[in-house]
Amino acid sequence: MVVEDEEPLADAIARGLRREGMAVDVALTGDDGHEKAAVTRYDVVLLDRDLPGMSGDELCREIVASGELTRVLMLTASSSVSDRVDGLSLGADDYLAKPFAFPELVARVRALGRRATPAAPPLLTAGDVELDPAKRTVRRASGPVELTRKEFGVLEVLLQAAGSVVSSEELLERVWDENADPFTTTVRVTVMTLRKKLGEPGIIETVVGSGYRVPEPGASRA
Repeated sequence: MVVEDEEPLADAIARGLRREGMAVDVALTGDDGHEKAAVTRYDVVLLDRDLPGMSGDELCREIVASGELTRVLMLTASSSVSDRVDGLSLGADDYLAKPFAFPELVARVRALGRRATPAAPPLLTAGDVELDPAKRTVRRASGPVELTRKEFGVLEVLLQAAGSVVSSEELLERVWDENADPFTTTVRVTVMTLRKKLGEPGIIETVVGSGYRVPEPGASRA
């Protein structure tokens, strides 16, 4: 999530991170950022210190106190040592002064994102399908399967669910971002192309009215 009251800057950061394959929500006030953080666990929050409403410092304290794995990258116009110390003493994980080079921002977000992600199993499997979260690769018995970022994300979420049903709304929230239209057919289309690429026998089951799942070995299919 990007929490930044300068809307052009917030939108530019969000667009750039989305081009890097990240799902990004934007909040223009501290209060809006606080509301979003209360309902969604973000891997990384890019947080401006000088915000209307709840200050960036207050929001940082709230995020840290929540006990979540969310990492905070403070953004500020001040680059003084005392300002950096103040920000880090609040519990922020990293600090970046404006103006900044965008490639550096991306590198820092990726590094923080790795620290925010719980340890994943070496492989997620279903039958002869193997997904490697670290290498971002998928294989089936016949060989590697080339997937888009969204297809990979959908398959990863379904395999992590360990047989539980995952709704289209949850897939939109976890693989896309808040800009995704909740009434769009993008999830259905993505699942359809994913099934084609994985081939037969199919491993993704549609649960009418509920969502999708990958049944665990030995589970009966509806």
